[in-house]
Amino acid sequence: MNKLSKILLSIVVSGGSLFAQEKEVPLSYGDMNQWIVREIHESGIIGGNTKYLYELGPTDTIKGNIAYRNKGGSPWATSNVMAKVAGVVKTNTSVFPERRDDGWCARLETRMESVKVLGLVDIEVIAAGSIFLGAVHEPIKGTKNPQSMLGAGIAFTGKPKALRFDYKTKMVPEDYRIRSTGFSRQSKLAGADSIEVNLYLQKRWEDNAGNVYAKRIGTMVHRFTTSTNGWVNAATFPILYGDITSHPEYKPYMRLQAEERYTLNSKGKSVPVKEVGWAEEGETPTHIITQFVSSNGGAYIGSPGNTFWVDNVKLIY
Repeated sequence: MNKLSKILLSIVVSGGSLFAQEKEVPLSYGDMNQWIVREIHESGIIGGNTKYLYELGPTDTIKGNIAYRNKGGSPWATSNVMAKVAGVVKTNTSVFPERRDDGWCARLETRMESVKVLGLVDIEVIAAGSIFLGAVHEPIKGTKNPQSMLGAGIAFTGKPKALRFDYKTKMVPEDYRIRSTGFSRQSKLAGADSIEVNLYLQKRWEDNAGNVYAKRIGTMVHRFTTSTNGWVNAATFPILYGDITSHPEYKPYMRLQAEERYTLNSKGKSVPVKEVGWAEEGETPTHIITQFVSSNGGAYIGSPGNTFWVDNVKLIY
């Protein structure tokens, strides 16, 4: 009996696994079973409706037009936001809790959000559903530079092997995407939409002027382009470390600074995180960015109807 056969026999006899050393670490509130419900009253000039926004955190209900800050130690933020522009309060809801078996999951939708003034449609924008590790700086005060209103990532020093979660997707059949910012004519962009999940491990630092820089330590980006037939459970996506530009799984959308992301610097100002290079594999991260999004084209771009269900988010070591 050769050495490999002896190892396999030992595993079978002991009832073990080739992956016996694997460790699952659930992300806080990543089981999607606890939600905060926010009851917001929009301004009378746009209809005065009562709207409900949903956040991942300790089960609670918040009534009133109150700017949201992460509660109960929840690391999650969502694309559900309250905006207050020129004194007018408006909301967007594109992430919803949905029943799944005996618990809940998150449903992320790409939607066309309309604002009606005096009963007439005045503004229409595309809003993708997104949940991510970080924070939103409410109230949103305009549509200019939307990324600056988000704090991307949280402090983190681990080096996981993979991201694991349950998911379901529904893709619309169009071979184009819609761009609608609310302040210019709607346009069609070539290329079908896709759903995306990403995870980045960064080593960040700040200079004396308050600029924040980062090197990329770990990378995982996966895009879904087809609908699933029901749930896919415990899907596992490996994290690649170091400079991955020569890796066979490298894609152009995994590049450095593929999307501009912001953070609060030590002075409390929202500034871009400037990715300036690839870190060595052995370096320790300072932050983790993870995002699930129903359309991957950026702000105000997507295909209404795209839907991404997410549940049981875990890191694998």
